[in-house]
Amino acid sequence: MTSESFTLRFSPSLKTLLNSKFPGDPLPCFATPFLKNPCSSFDGLSLKRKTLSFSERINRFGGKFGIFNAWKKDEYLEELDDAPLAVELQQICSESQFDRVIAEAQQLEESLIILWMASWCRKCIYLKPKLEKLAAEYYPRLRFYRVDVNTVPHNLVARAGVTKMPTIQLWRDSKKQAEVIGGHKAYLVVNEVREMIENECTT
Repeated sequence: MTSESFTLRFSPSLKTLLNSKFPGDPLPCFATPFLKNPCSSFDGLSLKRKTLSFSERINRFGGKFGIFNAWKKDEYLEELDDAPLAVELQQICSESQFDRVIAEAQQLEESLIILWMASWCRKCIYLKPKLEKLAAEYYPRLRFYRVDVNTVPHNLVARAGVTKMPTIQLWRDSKKQAEVIGGHKAYLVVNEVREMIENECTT
């Protein structure tokens, strides 16, 4: 029994592959492609958004034809996960923007997280990057925002019922559903925020 070689054609990001051949077994068995030049075309050793495109090949096994076409010509396989490590908290700078964000979330039937903070608050400054990492875990289904209480009208702060900082609130259906007062260590606050999200978003 003879078998013709099975070739994979990759996009320019990964140019050269050795042909993978099937053993003499009646059933096809895929061999792992081996890169001739694995590191020659990677910028800064970053593998993100490297895509592979597959072309269709017909292979003959003892008079039978098998079509291997896992992806069409214009479709792509992302080799590595592109999930971000952190997502910057979007800033709300006015009461009208706050109302618009809340209304959009209600229309989309989504929840959102708001960090109420101040530039002079040391705990707020320590907590912010931790929350940005947490935001990446829920991206893109849950949006995270921040409000500097010194840059918005006091009326907005009073509407939200914020009296201490940092305060992290979960809003849904144009209403505050839950909150966490971040007066302790940042990692403990993040755990409480995660628990709040899981409790409120699964009900």
